Amino acid sequence: MGSKHNSQGNIPRRPLSIFLIIGLCCFSYIMGAWPRSGFGKGDGLALEIGKQTDCNIISNLDFEPHHKVVKISEPSLPKAKVFKPCDIRYTDYTPCQEQDRAMKFPRENMIYRERHCPPEKEKLQCLVPAPKGYMTPFPWPKGRDYVHYANVPHKSLTVEKAVQNWVQFKGDVFKFPGGGTMFPQGADAYIDELASVIPIADGTVRTALDTGCGVASWGAYLLKRNVLAMSFAPRDNHEAQVQFALERGVPAVIGVLGSIRLPYPSRAFDMAQCSRCLIPWTSNNGLYLMEVDRVLRPGGYWILSGPPINWKTYYKTWQRSKKDLQAEQRQIEKLAELLCWEKKYEKGDIAIWSKKVNAKSCQRNSVNICKSKDVDDVWYKKMDTCITPFPEVTSKDEVAGGKLKKFPARLFAVPPQIAKGSVEGITVESYQEDNKLWKKRLITYKRINRLIGSTRYRNVMDMNAGLGGFAAALESQKSWVMNVVPTIAKNTLGVVYERGLIGIYHDWCEGFSTYPRTYDLIHASGVFSLYQSKCPLEYILLEMDRVLRPEGTVILRDEVDVMNKVKKIAGGMRWNTKLMDHEDGPLVPEKILVAVKQYWVGSSGNSTSRDE
Repeated sequence: MGSKHNSQGNIPRRPLSIFLIIGLCCFSYIMGAWPRSGFGKGDGLALEIGKQTDCNIISNLDFEPHHKVVKISEPSLPKAKVFKPCDIRYTDYTPCQEQDRAMKFPRENMIYRERHCPPEKEKLQCLVPAPKGYMTPFPWPKGRDYVHYANVPHKSLTVEKAVQNWVQFKGDVFKFPGGGTMFPQGADAYIDELASVIPIADGTVRTALDTGCGVASWGAYLLKRNVLAMSFAPRDNHEAQVQFALERGVPAVIGVLGSIRLPYPSRAFDMAQCSRCLIPWTSNNGLYLMEVDRVLRPGGYWILSGPPINWKTYYKTWQRSKKDLQAEQRQIEKLAELLCWEKKYEKGDIAIWSKKVNAKSCQRNSVNICKSKDVDDVWYKKMDTCITPFPEVTSKDEVAGGKLKKFPARLFAVPPQIAKGSVEGITVESYQEDNKLWKKRLITYKRINRLIGSTRYRNVMDMNAGLGGFAAALESQKSWVMNVVPTIAKNTLGVVYERGLIGIYHDWCEGFSTYPRTYDLIHASGVFSLYQSKCPLEYILLEMDRVLRPEGTVILRDEVDVMNKVKKIAGGMRWNTKLMDHEDGPLVPEKILVAVKQYWVGSSGNSTSRDE
């Protein structure tokens, strides 16, 4: 009986429970749908987004790229090592061309003037100071003609070369009238004479080599004709030649034709010259002329002005016999014939030869052809008394190695080495994509620093140039770029030259062949990842600091872990740094580090000054 009453008492409550459950579900559904129904507070933004096909163009939001500081992922790292200033005597320190070390090597074949880098225990671990009174160089083109005395306080050339119109000292500046030993009336008139034979004006000639350049006035005056000259001279008794050149805003490196191959690829230069460079061209069975031939492009030009040309006029001035000078010129003519060079011009002090375009177009008897399979393997490699072979051709008119377009079309045209598949892993398509990438990246750099592309940054270096995309994107008369291809990276320097740009091979575990304070802007992409297992990163950063001008700028891009290490080291180097996201956003592991070197100068007693 009791069970019967209990079951009857539960019956009325079942429909009520069901109704309550249904009601709660409906209420939850209505509340969930309400914010999207067109009546909630989020409706305005919801409708705005619904109308847009691109979520990045909402009118009332700012989507302009703003590069944010990236926090170091290891906050517990110890404080950065602080690098002290070097003694003031190191103001013009050149690690691999120091006089004291050079004098320990043989003078034969100029070996003592070649690169001799310090061993590990002798490398400086300090910041090379600027001289007291250092000033920002004059902007281009005024800088071509004037240099602050305080920046390069060496007057010896004003005395030694006074009658040759190299350089004059006036007040607190040096003036460069544009003269040279073989063109005392000025480089312009000299170049005009060359241009009567060599197609300089139409863009056929773009890259040039000046062997024994003095203060590089030839290269300085070629720039306005859109020709880039790589000038070199040793660090010798003619004090500060290359330093003057770079201070003027002209490409130059410390170098010499000695026993080691030049640090340039084969077929790099459209034109090369020796203007009283005093290189003994006939010595060692023509070794030096053979090296010039290696780097001279088929169809290129070689200019010789100075001994022994015009010996009949100058033999007394040169204090040499007629017989000796005549024999030297005959020997040069004979060597030129072996190299497949044709003499195009000789008048007064100037002689010009043109290299044949291929081996089929020249007739020569048996010669010693170089056997090396890699003619661009040149870093610390001895020169051989052999002739670099022309690349193979199928016809007598074909240019060995490929014909180049005239500049500026040459800058973005597909280089022959890429068109022929000679660079491993690089196709026409990847080359074109690389150009697009660097144009995009340069836009980013200019957003970060609007002075990029102006005369504020005249001398620019790319420490890992690749295909030369950064330099090509930056190309203008306002600046030039030294494209460095690391010796441990893919060899792309030949491509750089085929584009009408200039550069050099280098190992960043060693000092670069330049004076301190010679570059306004240094760019490096992937350098520290490339070298992190080769040498301490601080070696590379200290070398960057040495060659960077006070208040110069550095732009680095690399993986975030590497950039954090670099930023930590740079924190002890008197650099102001900022680590930024990649232009494609914070999720990209590659980051950008921008740094500005602080202004400071050296003084006696190892102390420093921050005088403005």
